[in-house]
Amino acid sequence: MKKVSILLAEDDPNLGMLLKNYLSAKEYETILVTDGAQAVNIFRKEKFHLCLLDVMMPEVDGFTVAKEIRAIDPHIPVIFLTAKNLKQDVIEGFKSGADDYLTKPFSMEELVYRIEAILRRSSKRTTDTPADTYTIGKFTFDVAKQLLTWQDQSRKLTTKESELLELLCRHRNEVLERNFALKSIWIDDNYFNARSMDVYITKLRKYLSRDEKVEILNIHGKGYKLLC
Repeated sequence: MKKVSILLAEDDPNLGMLLKNYLSAKEYETILVTDGAQAVNIFRKEKFHLCLLDVMMPEVDGFTVAKEIRAIDPHIPVIFLTAKNLKQDVIEGFKSGADDYLTKPFSMEELVYRIEAILRRSSKRTTDTPADTYTIGKFTFDVAKQLLTWQDQSRKLTTKESELLELLCRHRNEVLERNFALKSIWIDDNYFNARSMDVYITKLRKYLSRDEKVEILNIHGKGYKLLC
């Protein structure tokens, strides 16, 4: 099987080599560049499965690199590696096309976990595009109208309820990672947003309880799973 190829753009040479060697030891084919211009240039020439981009780089910053490579390949997964942790930086990162965002310092184990999770989602996206409506057991969920319908009765969902239910539907019968859901909907995975998401999960469980064959399971340490 062909190795997963990763483009790593990191202007700190020590950290860059440390990451490259660790990822290579984990069987990832990793190409290291030290500035944004090099990253865009090599992305045009080579095929990659994922990009790890430092935000603060010479020549071209990571946010701009993400926008440029997404213009070339709109589906390439992107993880930002940065010392920045202000909310506006996180928001800018996701607007630039990020799939995830790691603030330095971070553990190598966590980085690999994030890579693996994103690659699983990425491989699924190639065959599973978002739908306009979903059938959830005996329910019908209209995404655009934010309507959850049971027989002839419809409930208008809030925007957060609708976004969370759509994510669960897109990952039905598999684990929806907690951090991915938080960053996709709330942008920030802090404690208060996590508690807020728990409240919305409880509400969705209540709405779906009419169909005993539909469940939203807690997967300890990972996230949630919609069974239907």
